[in-house]
Amino acid sequence: MKNVLLFALLVSALNVFAQNNGTVERKGFVIGLGIGGGAISVSDSNQENPFDKTSGGLSLPNLKLGMMLSDRVALLATFPGMIYEYDGKDRSFEGFVPAIQYWVDNRWWVSGGVGLAIDAPALYEIKKIKDETFNFGCAVTLSSGYELRQTDNFVIDLQSKIHLGRVFLDGDEYRDGAAFSVGIGFTWY
Repeated sequence: MKNVLLFALLVSALNVFAQNNGTVERKGFVIGLGIGGGAISVSDSNQENPFDKTSGGLSLPNLKLGMMLSDRVALLATFPGMIYEYDGKDRSFEGFVPAIQYWVDNRWWVSGGVGLAIDAPALYEIKKIKDETFNFGCAVTLSSGYELRQTDNFVIDLQSKIHLGRVFLDGDEYRDGAAFSVGIGFTWY
């Protein structure tokens, strides 16, 4: 409950910044960073040793890099991810997803893409990289955001993201992941 109240206070405080009438000049290179929290559900197809877990977690860093194609359309490489626990260790369900971001109006944007899903050990869990298991597959992301604060070349936005993926394991098995996150984004143009 304490985290919910803290998040509500943060959103309320950021809403004060939304009162400005400035507009951002979107052109050139785009770099964005998001931080937030949400829920992740991961399950395996293994019937002998089933794994099915849903948990809350931190969604960080959620990067996006790309170029503005026009003042309302950007071509981005997005890197969504969220941590979950498997066999007593933290793993990361991530992706490398090329996406198109479109501004429906001056502050509200939507984005979507299809790309590579990655299931890997969390970076802080890796001791010897050759001993770790990395799994790859396909991913889809859909996201939306509302820009609370705009300056000439920087915005702060409230954003949400759905990241769905399937990675392939040994023995014709697979692992499905679905993550939903809400957070704050910082974007430079």
